[in-house]
Amino acid sequence: MNRLRIAAFGFRSLPPQKGSAGADKFALELYPRLAEKGHTIIAYNRLYKGDKPGNKIYQNVRLKYLRTIDKDGFDSLWHSCKATLHIILFNTADIVHIHNGGNSIWALFLRMFGKRVFISQDGIDWKRNKWNWYGKLFLYFSSYLTAKIPNGVIFDNIFSKELFEKKFNKQFNFIPYGSEVPSVENNNDILTKLNLESKGYFLFVGRFIPDKGLHYLINAYENVQTTKKLVLVGGSPNPSEYEKSIRNTKDERIIFPGYIYGADTNILIKNAFCYIQPSDVEGLSPVILTVMGLETPLICSDIKENIFVVEDTAITFQKSNIKDLTEKMVFSLLNPDKMQKLSKLAFLRAREKFSWDSVVSRHIEIFSKKNIKKESF
Repeated sequence: MNRLRIAAFGFRSLPPQKGSAGADKFALELYPRLAEKGHTIIAYNRLYKGDKPGNKIYQNVRLKYLRTIDKDGFDSLWHSCKATLHIILFNTADIVHIHNGGNSIWALFLRMFGKRVFISQDGIDWKRNKWNWYGKLFLYFSSYLTAKIPNGVIFDNIFSKELFEKKFNKQFNFIPYGSEVPSVENNNDILTKLNLESKGYFLFVGRFIPDKGLHYLINAYENVQTTKKLVLVGGSPNPSEYEKSIRNTKDERIIFPGYIYGADTNILIKNAFCYIQPSDVEGLSPVILTVMGLETPLICSDIKENIFVVEDTAITFQKSNIKDLTEKMVFSLLNPDKMQKLSKLAFLRAREKFSWDSVVSRHIEIFSKKNIKKESF
């Protein structure tokens, strides 16, 4: 087997820490599996003010910690710049895997020094409401760099892939996320800690940013007469007015436990009455695949990215429509047997269509292409 030397950056932390998101979960699943197959992986973690470096190895993945700034958007660019310099100066890899097309400018310098560069693009970044006008303009400009500079671009979102192919008249790769999750431990300490009962709460896990639609979810839930709680796990990566407005609810049934990771997250998902994903914008959502893999009932917005994943195995509501979401939450409370039947179908769909083994194999195949080094940029 040809052993690959791979460097990766563009996510926040491996393993995930406070402020982490989908890219971090993806890194958590992909890189240890690549290392297990004998490939050398170095992952570049971000350190913010007050953070201290952790272990140097995580599940056979080497970890390099580089400090960055506490400024949303700029933190990723600055950290990626430093990671690029470190890769070039110390020749830590032959292949570089970059998360997020906003970092694609660094592919130019890496290719100038003979590296093969691949970018994972999860969605249409410049359409995300969390960015201000100049952030959206930069990300729109970066899409041209993403399409032209790296050796390859990998989409987890078939619709984003089609948009890029139409826009740039060029073929790109599609690899979805995997759905398998470890067996959930028979340990409900996290439920006890949060004063929760199994099947006694709705759940959301993720960033508190406008794209995720938490303002719809909270408003809808406040209209529902139920003793089941609403648990919102996570926060925003940097302090924001949006997060403050989310936390300003007067409904005492809503719980904000902060960031929770690993096995505790899966235990919360497994024991939820229903998971709700109210997003306006998504790539291929890792958390939805986890929910399906854990056989938990699901309500999600009807954006095409979500429909691609769940097909007809979840309850969907019209994007941004609080009234429709309220009605679907009430439906779930009145029809628990229907929700359970759908969750079993979702589990089967996830196992059949989304496998981490195939995800890893496809990445190795793309990274290993012999002629890719000859491509011009």
